[in-house]
Amino acid sequence: MNSHREVVITGVGVVSSIGVGIESFWNSLVSGASGVSVREPFADSDSPFRIAAPVRGFDARQFVKPRKAIKIMCAPIQFGCGAAAMAIDHAGLDRDAIDSERVGTVFGTETFFADPAEVADVFRKCTVDKDYQHDRWGEFAVREIQPLWMLKYLPNMAASHISIALDARGPSNSICQGEVSGLLALIEAADLIRRNAVDVVLTGGTGSQMALTAMLCRGAGQLTKQVTEPEKASRPFDFSRDGMVVGEGAGALVLESAEHAKARGATPLATLTGWSRSYQSPTSDEFDFAIADNYQAALRHAGMATSSVDLINANASGSVRGDRDEAVAINRVFGCDVPVVAHKSNFGNAGPGTSIIELIGGVLAKEHGLCPATINCENLDPDIQINVQRESIPLKPGAILKSSFSSTGQIASVVLR
Repeated sequence: MNSHREVVITGVGVVSSIGVGIESFWNSLVSGASGVSVREPFADSDSPFRIAAPVRGFDARQFVKPRKAIKIMCAPIQFGCGAAAMAIDHAGLDRDAIDSERVGTVFGTETFFADPAEVADVFRKCTVDKDYQHDRWGEFAVREIQPLWMLKYLPNMAASHISIALDARGPSNSICQGEVSGLLALIEAADLIRRNAVDVVLTGGTGSQMALTAMLCRGAGQLTKQVTEPEKASRPFDFSRDGMVVGEGAGALVLESAEHAKARGATPLATLTGWSRSYQSPTSDEFDFAIADNYQAALRHAGMATSSVDLINANASGSVRGDRDEAVAINRVFGCDVPVVAHKSNFGNAGPGTSIIELIGGVLAKEHGLCPATINCENLDPDIQINVQRESIPLKPGAILKSSFSSTGQIASVVLR
């Protein structure tokens, strides 16, 4: 057991509403593009469901092999497999040269909500005189529903398909903790390398908040009501913010031990130096303190001072209270000078994929030496005393802190250098 193994990122892949692949994704961040648009089924309404940030231009057939596996993958699983395939190629991993027993997979996922249209005929046949009769379900469901239908929506299937594609025979795990799932998966993946259980881990997160059944289940309470100008609706830290925009997408990373990357001649994109995980009820008056404590724990784990951090990649979703608590925590630990960026302004909340997509934005910012702007923060909330970057600026070659928290209180932070 070697708890001092250095963990590096050698490849990234992204599927998002502002770009599929790192080049289009990065160009969209730099240009201040928004992935938010009107959803046609709700175009004539003023409902919070009217807008979302869907993935565009993604073709699973480019990434999933064998292609026949696509029929048992819902869209988020396809996104995760696509992002993982891109990350593997970006890292230059030779599937035939790596030791499969020393390769793991850890992915952040969620409950994948089914499309009601897929079971509509069964419900119709279970209805007599407009009255649904449950005792008829068994008779018709077996005949009408595809036998492998459930496999399309199981949360562990993203990691399963990725493991099979890479022939990864090491530990495989799926983490379902809302928006923070991707970052928690990254931390578990890094721990596997630190513990010398593996040399390489495919990690990331994937999800969609856009399924009709998901939106009906969760309701509109956390969604923005500013739906007339979709591209301006996601407004982290802005005075007029009133909620989040739902989206979808996936991000994937190849993590390796530094010695493994060096042995195969790979150039690390960044080093993962520290992390922390915690919990506090988001309705508690102590939530801002919990976020601040989480930052400090990650820095202690990294052996770094607060002065080492040159960019904070924030969670900010546009929530009135959540953004305020996060800003208070940032100010308490870092003061008001460290640059802060909020990428949900571009692509909304993609569930478990969000934190990794945002982290990839930070990795690319380090690579290019540029911090893209936070869009739509036109009038910074006067109660928010932090340095939100509303214009692109050169990025110093220091550390980046990425933090995420979920609507149910899970908190995670990682430090990159």
